[in-house]
Amino acid sequence: MRWRGERESGNIEDRRGMPGGGLAVGGIGGLIIAAIAYFLGFNPSEVTQQPTDQAQTTTDPNDTLRHYIGVVLASTEDAWTAIFNQMHKQYTDPTLVLFTGQTDAGCGLASAASGPFYCPADQKVYIDLSFFDELTSRFGASRGDFAMAYVLAHEVGHHVQHLLGLTDQVDQQRQNLSESGYNKLSVKLELQADFLAGVWAHYNQKNLDAGDIEEAMSAASAVGDDRLQKESQGYVVPDAFTHGTSEQRVYWFKKGYTTGDINQGDTFDDPSLN
Repeated sequence: MRWRGERESGNIEDRRGMPGGGLAVGGIGGLIIAAIAYFLGFNPSEVTQQPTDQAQTTTDPNDTLRHYIGVVLASTEDAWTAIFNQMHKQYTDPTLVLFTGQTDAGCGLASAASGPFYCPADQKVYIDLSFFDELTSRFGASRGDFAMAYVLAHEVGHHVQHLLGLTDQVDQQRQNLSESGYNKLSVKLELQADFLAGVWAHYNQKNLDAGDIEEAMSAASAVGDDRLQKESQGYVVPDAFTHGTSEQRVYWFKKGYTTGDINQGDTFDDPSLN
C-alpha cells in the first residue's frame, strides 16, 4: 500500500509502554519491533521503540509503524465520511488505541491475548501491534503491510455497524438465543465487518499496490474459525464458530472490495448463513 506522504489521523491514543491498569466486538487473536518490521517489509533500523514509562504524547519521526497505521486510519475516516454523506448520515471517527501487553478499555481489560477488537462503549479500537507478528508466525498469513490494514479496517467496520445500530440489535437478541444460535448471529456480524473492510479497500484503490488484496485475503483466511479450530484442537465444531470460516471471510471481503456498495453486505438476510 502506498502510504508515505499521505494524511495521518489524529485520532490515536498511543499507550505503548504504559502499565495496564460491555461487549467487545471483533477480537481476532512488549512490542516486538524487529519482528513486526519484518512482517511489514520495513527496515528494522527505521523503527525505534518509544520510552516505556509513560504514554507517548508526541510522535517519533522514526516510528514507522505508528505513521503507517495513522495513514490507514485516516483513509478509513475519509472513505466512511464520504459513504455516510451519500446515505445522508454523519460519520463519527473512532479512536485507535495502541498499547503494549494490556490496557483499560470501556469494555473491560484489553490484552494482547485477546487480539485487536472494537469496543462500542467508548467507540475505540484497541490494538497491540505485536499481533501482526503473530498473524504471520502463528497463523500463517502472508507477510505484508496490507494485512495490517485489513485488520484495522475490519475493526473500523465494527464501528460502522455500531453507528448504524446493528451491534445493538444483535446484542439485544443475545438473551433469547442459545449459545449456538447467538454464535450464528456473531458470525454474520463478523462477516459483515469483513465486507465493510472490503468496501474501504474499494474506496482506497488508488493507493493499492499489486498483491495488496491477496495479502488481505490471506489474513482473512488465516483467522477463519475452521482453520483456527483445526490447528488448536485437531477438529472443527461449526456450532462454535463466531467469526466464520476462512472461505466465508475471504468471500465477504472480496465482495465488499469488488462492489464497493454497502447495500450488498446484508449478511443477516443471506440464506447461505442460516
